[in-house]
Amino acid sequence: MLQTNLTHLTSEEKFNQTLKENENVMVCCGRMGPMCIPVYEAMEELESTYKNVKFADMEFDSQTGNLIRSLPETKNFNGLPFTVYFKNGKVVKATSSIQSMDQITNILDSNFGK
Repeated sequence: MLQTNLTHLTSEEKFNQTLKENENVMVCCGRMGPMCIPVYEAMEELESTYKNVKFADMEFDSQTGNLIRSLPETKNFNGLPFTVYFKNGKVVKATSSIQSMDQITNILDSNFGK
């Protein structure tokens, strides 16, 4: 389990339920490494500001992580974490590697509004 305060998506059922129950979802699929931790920290900080977005994490090396790793939008990604933004269950944006707070908020604002 990742050491974050985010919702942990630990099964395909929980992943699908999260997408079904929330219009806007940001999932960070990674490890507790130097490129991933800043993204998790930004997500934890933004959670109170973006009430219309469900923020969640997923372990990259888990079987459940394959749900993110196998997406067409992430097939050419190399750097962790893989961060995927869903609207109504569909991918609207996907990024890889470290993202700054500004990069994340720009994606959230352009895809989900403020």
